[in-house]
Amino acid sequence: MKSLRARLLVFVLLAILATALLQAGLAWRAARAEADALFDYQMRQTAQSLRAGLPEGLATGVLPVPPPQQDFDFVLQIWSVDGSLVLRSADRPELPPRAVLGFADVAAHGTTYRVYSVMTGGLVIQVAQDMAVRRRMAGELALRTAAPVLWLAPLLMLAVGWLVRSSLAPVARVRAQLAARSADDLAPVAEQDLPDELQPLVHEFNALLKRLGLAFEAQQRFVADAAHELRSPLAALKLQVQGLRRAPDGETRDRALQRLDGGIDRATRLIEQLLVLARQQARQAEGAPAVALDLVALARQGVSEAVADAQARAQDLGLSGLDTAQVCGHADALRLLLRNLVENAVKYTPDGGRIDVSVSADGAGGGVTLAVEDSGPGIPEAERAHVLDRFVRLPGAPSTGSGLGLAIAQAVAQLHGTALQLDASPSLGGLRVRLSLPAA
Repeated sequence: MKSLRARLLVFVLLAILATALLQAGLAWRAARAEADALFDYQMRQTAQSLRAGLPEGLATGVLPVPPPQQDFDFVLQIWSVDGSLVLRSADRPELPPRAVLGFADVAAHGTTYRVYSVMTGGLVIQVAQDMAVRRRMAGELALRTAAPVLWLAPLLMLAVGWLVRSSLAPVARVRAQLAARSADDLAPVAEQDLPDELQPLVHEFNALLKRLGLAFEAQQRFVADAAHELRSPLAALKLQVQGLRRAPDGETRDRALQRLDGGIDRATRLIEQLLVLARQQARQAEGAPAVALDLVALARQGVSEAVADAQARAQDLGLSGLDTAQVCGHADALRLLLRNLVENAVKYTPDGGRIDVSVSADGAGGGVTLAVEDSGPGIPEAERAHVLDRFVRLPGAPSTGSGLGLAIAQAVAQLHGTALQLDASPSLGGLRVRLSLPAA
C-alpha cells in the first residue's frame, strides 16, 4: 500500500481489533473465574449455615417438594457417619455417600458435580451443583462482560477512521492549492493551520519556490537586458559592415575593418558581462553553500592579472594588508568581483595614478574587509547609489564600458549576504569600494 492514509488506517484498525479480541478473551476468562468463585462461596455458605443445627424431628428421606418446583440448581444431602441418608433436597439420583471434605469434582450419573462437604455433629453435609449448569451461568455472565468490548470496537474503528481522515485533511488542502495553480504562479503556499509534521515540508517547498522565482526573474532580466543592450551594438556593426562595403580605397577599408573589429570586441565583452551577471544572479537564487578560503591569496591573484594593464598606463598597482585572511565565501565569485573592481580602477584612473588593494581585519564585527581604492576622479556622492545598477554610465565615462562592472560586483556581494560600500578614498582621493565578509 502506497497510501499513507490506507496504511495508517489498516494498521490502527487491526491493532484495535486485536486489542478488542484480547480484552474480550481476558474479560471472558476473568468472568468465568469470578463466577466459579462466587458459586463456590454460595455452596460453602449454604453448608456452613446448616452446621448450627438441624431441625428436630427431621425425617429421613426426601423433602416433600413437588417435582415441578424442583428447579433449583443446588442439591443438598446429609449423611450419617454410617453411610445412611438422612436428608436429600430433591428427588434426584444420589451422590456417592463418601466424599472428600471440602471441594471436589465428582462424576456421577453421566455428569460432573461440584461438591462441597463439611462434617458436623456426626453428620456429613453435602452441597452439590451440576457443572453444566455452572458453565452455562458462568458463560452468560462472561458474555455480558465481554459484549460491551466487542460492541465498542466497531465504534472505535469508525472514530479512528474519522480522526485519521480529518488529521490528513491539511495534506489534501495543500494538494488542492497546488492543483489549482497555473504554471507561472510561484506564490508561497499558506503555512497557517498546518500540523508540525507537514509545516517543515511546506516551508522548504516555499523556499524552493522562492529560489525558482529568483532564477526565473534572473532569466527574464537577462533576456530583457540582452534584447535592450545588444540592439545598439548590432546596429553599429551593421553600419560598419555597410561602410566597409562602400569603402572606395584600401585605407578607408582598413579603418572600417578596425572599427568593425572594435565593435565586435565591444559586443563580445557586453555578452560576456551579461552572461556573468546572469550566472551570479542564478547562484544567488540557488543558495550554494559558502566555503572557507584565503581572501589574501585571491586578492594577490587578482592584482597579478591586472598588473600588465596597469603598467601599460604607468599606474602603481599594489596589495597591502594581512598576510592571510580566512573568510567564508565563493572563490570564483570573489575572483570575478576583484577582477571587475580592479579593471574599473585601472580604466578610470589617469595614467601615472595609483591603485591600492587591501585586506584588513574588521575589528568591530570580527570579519574581514576587502577594499579597492584609486586616485581617479571618483564618483559624486549623489551618483554612488545609481552606479551599482545595470548599464549605468557616468557622464564623461569612456564609451567602451558596458555599465555592468559594478553591477556584477554588487551581485557577488549579494551572493555573500552583504553589499558594496562606495565612498571617497581618504588617502588617494579617488573612489574606494569596500566589501565586508565574515571570517571563517
